[in-house]
Amino acid sequence: MLIIPAIDIKNGKCVRLTQGRMDAETVYSENPVEIAKKWEEAGAKLLHLVDLDGAVEGTPKNQDTIKKIVASIRMPVEIGGGVRDMGIIKDYLGIKGVKRVIIGTVAQEDPALIEKACRTFPEGIAVGIDAVDGMVATRGWVKVTKEKAVDLAKSLEGLGVSCIIYTDIARDGMLTGPNVKATKEMAHAVSIPVVASGGMSSVKDIEGFKGLKLEGVIIGKALYTGDIDLREAIELAEKL
Repeated sequence: MLIIPAIDIKNGKCVRLTQGRMDAETVYSENPVEIAKKWEEAGAKLLHLVDLDGAVEGTPKNQDTIKKIVASIRMPVEIGGGVRDMGIIKDYLGIKGVKRVIIGTVAQEDPALIEKACRTFPEGIAVGIDAVDGMVATRGWVKVTKEKAVDLAKSLEGLGVSCIIYTDIARDGMLTGPNVKATKEMAHAVSIPVVASGGMSSVKDIEGFKGLKLEGVIIGKALYTGDIDLREAIELAEKL
C-alpha cells in the first residue's frame, strides 16, 4: 500500500483547506517545489498534486507551478483539479514524470469523456470520487449531487480507469481519522483499485485499513502539522 503525500496548490502556494472550503485555507509553504523535494527525500514513491483554483474554476490555473514541481523530482506524480477535457489531459500526460491525471467532476457530468480518455491513455486516467454523506460532490466540492458515490464507482467498471481516489469531504483537513467504513464499502463494491483520502490524523489510521486491498492512502494536512511522520507511515504501510 502506497503512502501518497499531497500538495494542494492555490495561487502558486502549498495550502491545506478545511473540508474543501476555499475560504478556510492554511498556507504551509510559499514554495511547493521544496515541499515536493522534502516528501521525495522522505521516501515517497508517488506525489498527489491538486490545482485547487483549477478545481473551482473548471480549468487549470497553476500549470507553471505544477511543471516546476514535476521537473524538480524523480518520483512520478498524479495531477487533479480542473481536468475536464481531452486537451488538458493530453497536456498533462505529455509532461515527463506525470503518471496519471485525476478526473473528478467530468466523471459524473460527462461519462463519455472518461471512456474516451481511458481508450486514448491506458493506465493514465484516475477518477476522483468525492462524497458528502455518501453522495457525489463536484465542481471543487461546491455542488452535491443526488448520485451515490458507490453507484458512480460501479459505473466505471470496465472502462479502463487506473484507480479511484475516494475522498470523504467531511473528514478532509479535519484530522479526525478517515471514514474507514465508507472506504471499505467502496473497495468492496468495485474491482478497480481504490486510494483512500481524507481525514488521516495518525499512523494508527493506516492500521485501520489493514486487510483491505487499497492501492494507497493520501495524506495531506497531518504531514504538515507533524501529526504523521512520512517515513514512519511508509514503513508501517510496507508491513501491512
